[in-house]
Amino acid sequence: MAPLPVPADWRGLGARIASAVILAPPVVAALYVGTPYSDILITAVATIAAWEWARLCRAGKSDSTTTALIVTVVAAAVMASFGAYDLGAWIIALGGMATLFLGSREDPARAPWLAAGAVYLGTACMALLWLRADPLHGRAIVFWLLFVVWATDIGAYAAGRLIGGPRLAPSFSPKKTWAGLIGGAVAAAAVGLVTAAVLDGEPLSWAGLSAALALVGQVGDLFESALKRHFGAKDSGALIPGHGGVLDRIDGLLAVSLVVAGLTWGRGIFD
Repeated sequence: MAPLPVPADWRGLGARIASAVILAPPVVAALYVGTPYSDILITAVATIAAWEWARLCRAGKSDSTTTALIVTVVAAAVMASFGAYDLGAWIIALGGMATLFLGSREDPARAPWLAAGAVYLGTACMALLWLRADPLHGRAIVFWLLFVVWATDIGAYAAGRLIGGPRLAPSFSPKKTWAGLIGGAVAAAAVGLVTAAVLDGEPLSWAGLSAALALVGQVGDLFESALKRHFGAKDSGALIPGHGGVLDRIDGLLAVSLVVAGLTWGRGIFD
């Protein structure tokens, strides 16, 4: 009897799992230990993500605009690693304007996208570095974010493939479904309940906040999908087998880090 064919939606799952098994341990170790290893990791990831963003927008071309984008993101991350957040913010502002100016001379139609990459990636990476630098709660915050994002991805993938149903955003992300959105939020809420138990927190508050962050993460995912669709790309790169590029892997984490950094700074949710 011939073996049953593997459904198209599940093809590549083995590569995704293998990549996660190989990459997760060093990432977890660096973030657990903290400075300088977490700073080096986040800065390296930011560098690759900036390069992938530039390649998406410039269709593989390398020019002064690409250089400005990458230098802006890397310099902001380095400043954040040393606690110079104000200087990092100035670098992002000036670097974003420089990227826009250079891009308008070389490729006006793509210049706003390149400048947006400098500002978005630089700010998000600074936010993640700032969260991890908290001496009391940094480790807990970052691991909570990681597990929320990972659970969201797994829950959305499983629910979307097993349940299917109406598409969430068919114009630029045809595989994402409303079932996946809900499945991701439920999985993230479960992480919130576990986090509440570990930190002796209020279960419903943690579950609700984690579910809300799942939605934020999926908005970040959709934003990157829109970017790729706009420039006719399937993935941001091919560095991670089964996942695509680094930007494909961290799109949700970038958005979530920005929101949690804002909440922590404005309201002190971990105080």
